[in-house]
Amino acid sequence: MTITREHVAEYLDSLAKPHGSMGRLEGLAIKLAAAQQDLEVRTQPRRIVLFAGDHGVIESGVSAWPSAVTTVMMETIIAGKATSTALAAAHSADLRLVDVGSMQPPDHGSEVPSFSDARVSAGTANLATGPAMTKDQFQAAWSVGETEAKQAHDQGFVLLMAGEMGIGNTTPAACLTMLLAGADADIATGRGAGADDVMLSNKRDIVARSAKRAETLLMDDSVAAIADVAGFEIAAMAGFYTQGARQGSVLLLDGYVSTAAALIAEHLMPGSTKNMIAAHLSAEPGHRVALNHLGLEPLLEWEMRLGEGTGALTALPLLDSAAALLTDVAKLSDIMP
Repeated sequence: MTITREHVAEYLDSLAKPHGSMGRLEGLAIKLAAAQQDLEVRTQPRRIVLFAGDHGVIESGVSAWPSAVTTVMMETIIAGKATSTALAAAHSADLRLVDVGSMQPPDHGSEVPSFSDARVSAGTANLATGPAMTKDQFQAAWSVGETEAKQAHDQGFVLLMAGEMGIGNTTPAACLTMLLAGADADIATGRGAGADDVMLSNKRDIVARSAKRAETLLMDDSVAAIADVAGFEIAAMAGFYTQGARQGSVLLLDGYVSTAAALIAEHLMPGSTKNMIAAHLSAEPGHRVALNHLGLEPLLEWEMRLGEGTGALTALPLLDSAAALLTDVAKLSDIMP
């Protein structure tokens, strides 16, 4: 029997509580049960996969940080000292790091999380001057994500999250939000990891030009258009989401960059959003446009903008609470004489 949202809502109304008394938590419980097709929803075991990649557009002055920081942060994640690893440990989430396209691979001799070097290339080309990647590179990165989602499912993980590490990746995220969600450059382009006014103006111009170039390809070749302005870690997350949706995993989205990947997933495999839950609304102005396009309402609005899957990890207790509501509360008919 297919478990519909209406079926779950009816079940929630049968519990020992006033109808609708748990507010939006009931809506989250409905989303979980519909995604898993089971009233006995589970939020554990869970895994977050952090996909890393560098971006050639950095050379055009769109970020306050150099690409070398990508590798530094990957090494910090491997050492278990990053914000993402701290939150993953706090919320009992298995963490895996995948190097999809960094210019300098990290030293992972003393790794704490599981690590995979599945590099497609040493960073994307500069999207400000031409295509960020070829279609073949896009498909290779996409396949990395698909493999990660399938592996997680095969290992018994029921809730999947994707995070990213890649200095400069809010620029391709902005391009993709223009291309696939119809945002204008002023809204799509934010400050990322701290761009000043001059840098922001330059970044906005690059986003507008590059998205317009990609738009000329979209009607005839969606993959070519998306590859034109994407990042390797973004393409991998998109593959991760589509495979996760196919296999019935609950997919908890992080911030702006991961939502750009969700836009790709939904564009190339319509219906992927049925398994997606938006953890939060980031401080990046285009994130709201992207979420609205996907029909997703964020659980939190806390102005987070770090990435690394940290917003998704922060929202995990809400999913646990929604699961407990469905699985641990008695039915009114069972307790009333």
